[in-house]
Amino acid sequence: MDVVEAFQAELAASTGRLLATAARLSDADVSAPSRLPGWTRGHVLAHVARNADSHVNLMTWARTGVETPQYPDAGARDAGIEAGAARPAKEQLADLEESAARLARAAAAVPAEGWATMVGGAHPPSHPAWYVLVRRLREVEMHHVDLGAGYECADWPEAFVRRELHDAMVSWPHELGTVSEIVVEEVKDGEEHHQVWPGLGTGPVLQGDAWALLGWLTGRSPGAGLRVMPEGTSGNRPAGAGRPPAPPPWPTTSAPPHLPATPPEEYP
Repeated sequence: MDVVEAFQAELAASTGRLLATAARLSDADVSAPSRLPGWTRGHVLAHVARNADSHVNLMTWARTGVETPQYPDAGARDAGIEAGAARPAKEQLADLEESAARLARAAAAVPAEGWATMVGGAHPPSHPAWYVLVRRLREVEMHHVDLGAGYECADWPEAFVRRELHDAMVSWPHELGTVSEIVVEEVKDGEEHHQVWPGLGTGPVLQGDAWALLGWLTGRSPGAGLRVMPEGTSGNRPAGAGRPPAPPPWPTTSAPPHLPATPPEEYP
C-alpha cells in the first residue's frame, strides 16, 4: 500500500467515525452550540460537507490538469456553511454521506501522475495534490472534536496525531511563538523517549504526550496534562507554576514547506 492508498483508507475510517457520531444527533443536538464560537453543530457539519466538495474541485484539478479553485470566490465558503447550518439532523447526515462519497470517487479517479500536480487551496502555498488527502483528514478529525458530541482529542488515531504535530512544528511561526521548546513524550517498548523541538521562540518549555500537545496547539484543549517548565530546561522536570500559554496561530499555512512533489513512500 502506497501513501496515497494509506491516506484514502485512513480518510474512509475517519469519515466513518464522524458519520457514526452525526447519526446519533437529534434535531435539537444539531441546533445546539458547538465548541467553535458562534457556530452550532449544524454549522460544523455543513462546513465539513462543503469542505468535501471544495476538495473535489482540487481532485478535479489533479485529474485534468485544469486549474479548478477550491472555492469559486472568497465568500463562497461562508455562504455554503450558512445555507446548510439550520437543516435538521437527517438532512445533515445525508449531506455528509453524499459529499464524502463524491470526494472518495473524485480521489479514486486521479491517475498516478496526477498526485504530483501542484494545486492551490483557499490559502497559500500551493502544494502537490497528494497532500489534499492530508488536509481533508485534518478537517474531519479536528471538526469531529469541535462538535462536542463525545469525540475528544484523546480519540485521535496515532498516525493522525504524529503527522499533524510534525506538520505544525515544521510550519511553526517563530515570530509568534509563545514557548521556547516543545518536548514530546513517547513510550516505546516500555521505555519513555523524548522528541525535542527547540528554538521556537521566547517562553516556557512545554512537555507532554503528543495528543495533549496537539490539542493545545490547535486550540482544541487548554493544555491539561502538559508540563510547563522554565525556558532553557527540558526532560523530566517538576511542573512549573501556571497554565500553558496561549498557543500561536494555527494553522499558519495550508501545507508545510518542502513537501516532495510525488507521493513519498511514507509521510511524515
